[in-house]
Amino acid sequence: MVLAKEPVPGEVKTGLIPPFTAREAAALAAAALEDTLRAVARVPVARRVLALDGAPGPWLPHGFTVLPQRGDGPDERLAAAFDDAHRLLPVPVVLIGTDTPQVTPDMLAYALSMLSAYDAVFGPAADGGSWLLGLRVPDPGLLLGVPMSEPTTGEVQLRRLGEAGLSVALMPRLTDVDTAADAFVVAAQAPRSFFAAALARMSALR
Repeated sequence: MVLAKEPVPGEVKTGLIPPFTAREAAALAAAALEDTLRAVARVPVARRVLALDGAPGPWLPHGFTVLPQRGDGPDERLAAAFDDAHRLLPVPVVLIGTDTPQVTPDMLAYALSMLSAYDAVFGPAADGGSWLLGLRVPDPGLLLGVPMSEPTTGEVQLRRLGEAGLSVALMPRLTDVDTAADAFVVAAQAPRSFFAAALARMSALR
């Protein structure tokens, strides 16, 4: 499952403004979204879900079930996305966002495989948050109340999982795209991505 927001200028990747314009930031968000969806599309799974805030666009590949996001805060939206996906098909769920366009199908397949032996799988992000969370049996109580977009988000989430008595497998730490500096780091890690191509086009015009 991918949790995403429609890439509308001024509403996505505002941390990249400046040095990028709102339109450029949205173009980078769209490229990252397309990279993420294409990676997911190449993983053999029972179902692919996009929990979307907004409307689907031409960047959406075939084979995804689109569910509207619901809830107010980010923790509510995460909990609701897990709940909705699990109701749709009661199997283990791996959720990622769209801030890590360097993610590969192999990484996602490995995360899914870990849920056969662990209750949860967690992908820490370099900024203290997370880029992936997988749950064998989703439970809103594991997410509600966890402070989001904070340097301690990942730490609090991991502690919540541990306090619930869950066994947790850890994924590699990835850099997510929050700043312009992050964008160049991630593009270098995934030079053949749509994200890297979009960033290169913008850099060439400056």
